[in-house]
Amino acid sequence: MSAPRIMIHRWGQLLLGLFFYGVAVALLIQANVGLDPWTVFAQGLEVQTGWSIGLIVVLIGAGVLLLWIPIRQKPGIGTVLNVLLIGPVIDLAMLVIETPEQLWAQWLMFAGGLALLAVATGLYIGARFGPGPRDGLMTGAHARFGWKIWKVRTGVEVTVLAIGWLLGGTVGFGTVAFALLIGPMVGVTLPLLRAPGEHPQPAPAAVPA
Repeated sequence: MSAPRIMIHRWGQLLLGLFFYGVAVALLIQANVGLDPWTVFAQGLEVQTGWSIGLIVVLIGAGVLLLWIPIRQKPGIGTVLNVLLIGPVIDLAMLVIETPEQLWAQWLMFAGGLALLAVATGLYIGARFGPGPRDGLMTGAHARFGWKIWKVRTGVEVTVLAIGWLLGGTVGFGTVAFALLIGPMVGVTLPLLRAPGEHPQPAPAAVPA
């Protein structure tokens, strides 16, 4: 494949992945059975402020990106677009996706959102335009201070989960299911969806967002 075609492929994969990611988060929210820690945090802030969750996702992403400065981490264009695009897609998707009445349908929606999020992660990480702001924070802290990635991630995510729950975010069995399943699922999609071209950078230790 020629260099221009590879670049078009990578850009298309990046944008499609970010779009799918926003839709996937909206599905998880509307399933109403539990969310990942960062979305619990965003939803809790939505409850308290009345702002749209998409706007809050953008603001959180921008805030996390500022934390890259002291750890000397440089964002890629994919990192910046992650911050700017996923939130608006969530808001748009929330306009057309409603919470099902039956519990089985809620779990089916959750499963669909989880699967779509795994695919979306493989797409935009595989495009090789930079990690999501949160994963960049974890890997940057590891590179700068030598802290173990899993310890940084666990500490940060437990903290934002607790704060989000106290603010009114949705924590449930879906939160546990997300924590147990998303890692192995992304482990499948990442190698399958790597864009053609140069050798890809190593995948992050956990799910980007």
